[in-house]
Amino acid sequence: MPGFVLQVRPRADGDAAIRVGYTVTKKIGNAVVRNRMKRRFRELARAHLPLAGIPGADHVLIGRAGGIERDFSALSDEFARALRKAAR
Repeated sequence: MPGFVLQVRPRADGDAAIRVGYTVTKKIGNAVVRNRMKRRFRELARAHLPLAGIPGADHVLIGRAGGIERDFSALSDEFARALRKAAR
């Protein structure tokens, strides 16, 4: 199970900008853990969204319980796979 859920929603407002948001609930851990997960998400988005993001859409990464322990390269592969799936 991936350490996150990716939701993509087209805005249909004519703006081609790729927007991104992050959310990690208190169920995941304390503030230090949640902020660490959000930093990892920001790095994933910085690396992948300019190349594979959907123009004119909002991308939301929702943190899940296994995400903080996951290796960053595994998260990166899962994010790239999720973006390819969302583009279909």
